[in-house]
Amino acid sequence: MDEVCEVIITAPDPDWLTDFTHRLILDRLCASGHNIAEIETTYRWRGRVHRKTEARVALRTRRGLVPQIVERTKREHPYEVPSVVAVPMTDGNPEYIRWIIDETRTP
Repeated sequence: MDEVCEVIITAPDPDWLTDFTHRLILDRLCASGHNIAEIETTYRWRGRVHRKTEARVALRTRRGLVPQIVERTKREHPYEVPSVVAVPMTDGNPEYIRWIIDETRTP
């Protein structure tokens, strides 16, 4: 179970994030992505508080692929500092966990 995690990425454009997710899946950096087209985010950036609408994706992947996903996101993302966080999956359906491992490449 400690081999897999959920990687959460947000972006200002839902279409961009869906396309980005698709490219990550094609490159076997993740097995799937659960996209949410609209969330509201409030954050502080450069001394000001902002409220905006964003999109969010929860990727299913191997923990060892997280550095590659972070680097790819930093290269392609429209934000200067994109939000990319990984959360370990500590338990779950063993067949689903196996599917994530089978559908992603070896780090």
